[in-house]
Amino acid sequence: MAAEHNPNADIEALSYEEAREQLVAVVGKLEAGGASLEDSLALWERGEALARRCEEWLEGARKRLAAARNQAGPES
Repeated sequence: MAAEHNPNADIEALSYEEAREQLVAVVGKLEAGGASLEDSLALWERGEALARRCEEWLEGARKRLAAARNQAGPES
């Protein structure tokens, strides 16, 4: 059985800024309309994957901030 191609495989390597920029572009394309149903679904799926990537970055940043605050101690 052949391996399936994942069109969103590149998302894992994106920085937060890159993922957010691409997400904004995807939303713009969806809002503009005019795409076929199949293309719209592909855009939606990519948008969902990009949103998850952004959330992963944000969660990582939250954890790093919490760790830094814990290291700083109660007086900060």
